[in-house]
Amino acid sequence: EVQLVESGGGLVQPGGSLRLSCVASGFTFGDYDMIWFRQAPGKGLEWVSSINSNGGRTYYEDSVKGRFTISRDNAKNTLYLQMNSLKPEDTDVYYCTSNVANSNYRGQGTQVTVSS
Repeated sequence: EVQLVESGGGLVQPGGSLRLSCVASGFTFGDYDMIWFRQAPGKGLEWVSSINSNGGRTYYEDSVKGRFTISRDNAKNTLYLQMNSLKPEDTDVYYCTSNVANSNYRGQGTQVTVSS
């Protein structure tokens, strides 16, 4: 069974940092690209960042470029999102996702709240 479990969210002041983690199980993690999405209440999923299977290529949505860094440790089956210089508009539930064997999976999400 494919499982994705996010953690690391919380309440942080503007300008602060958080590191999100996503532990994967039930599939060969190192064979698949991984994606971070986020979602505000009542809104659709917004793509944040992607990383290819070996970590050699990364992509970012324009509003997070230069502030967020996606990475992965295939030996630990773990995906990361380092978030710096956080802004109130980054407040969302963050999900890690992957398409495994033509099915889309995502975790339960982790809440990030940026507020003074």
